[in-house]
Amino acid sequence: MRPKIEQLLLNRILVLDGAMGTMIQRYTLSEEDFRGEQFKNHSFDVKGNNDLLSITRPDIIKAIHKEYLDAGADIIETNTFSGTSIAQGDYSLESVVYELNFQSAKIAKEAAIACSTPEKPRFVAGSIGPTNRTASMSPDVNDPGYRAVTFDELRVSYKQQVEALLDGGADLLMVETVFDTLNAKAALFAIEEVKSERNIKVPVMISGTITDASGRTLSGQTAEAFLISVSHIPLLSVGFNCALGANLLQPHLETIASKTDVAISAHPNAGLPNAFGEYDETPYEMALQIEEYLKKNLINIIGGCCGTTPAHISAIAELAEQYEPRKLFANI
Repeated sequence: MRPKIEQLLLNRILVLDGAMGTMIQRYTLSEEDFRGEQFKNHSFDVKGNNDLLSITRPDIIKAIHKEYLDAGADIIETNTFSGTSIAQGDYSLESVVYELNFQSAKIAKEAAIACSTPEKPRFVAGSIGPTNRTASMSPDVNDPGYRAVTFDELRVSYKQQVEALLDGGADLLMVETVFDTLNAKAALFAIEEVKSERNIKVPVMISGTITDASGRTLSGQTAEAFLISVSHIPLLSVGFNCALGANLLQPHLETIASKTDVAISAHPNAGLPNAFGEYDETPYEMALQIEEYLKKNLINIIGGCCGTTPAHISAIAELAEQYEPRKLFANI
């Protein structure tokens, strides 16, 4: 019988995959690649809509998943960071949201099953991004009371994504890169709604983003405030990703690790971007910084975000095998 991810977390550090966008960029795809046959007459440009590639170039997405699995990832994320109707509205592709999420989960699940063994089962995390709108801040400096999206609009959009991810085979759900906790609460509400309607249990990860040296999210929360504001939901893990490199993320992980009993996750960037927006940190350099997390017993799930590649994940996975996970209780 396949062990549950909750059981594995009690015994070892699990490895999350790395950046999908970074790997897609290596393929230097054209507008035609993104469109494929299905969208060749679509009236909007779609180049850059990475999620769409799960429909038009599933071969590429599956190949990237396999690279991360071969590198040692226990958990791979679906190619659905912008998979809500709200985010896809930028490309006038709201109508394909269900197909996009379903196919993304199906592709990832096929790759995970192919690489699973009894000793090392692999899991698929349905990636739920923050959308390109914020429910708690105004995008218009001249109208601070204006909101570009409502909580209920977010909830409905997230619910559609969650249903499709689960239908496609996702083992767990990850609400990630949270910059506005009100958006995240809408996603968590939608997840709980689907769980209730289907009478199922689904492990949920949530990962916030500390945007700068102030130690706060974009909507102004400290690491501890973020943790408190999402702790009413049953969670598999809570943590941080993106925006910062591993060394700058460490103090925020230390803050939450001492204040929760659930698993702690981190998938930092490969350092900070250079003047060209590229990430220069090598797998070795990143692994050295992440080893400090492991020495301090801060982590249960570790991976990479922007700029990371299978080489980064391989270096991280080798390290993770040498350390004990942060202590958890059997009721997670």
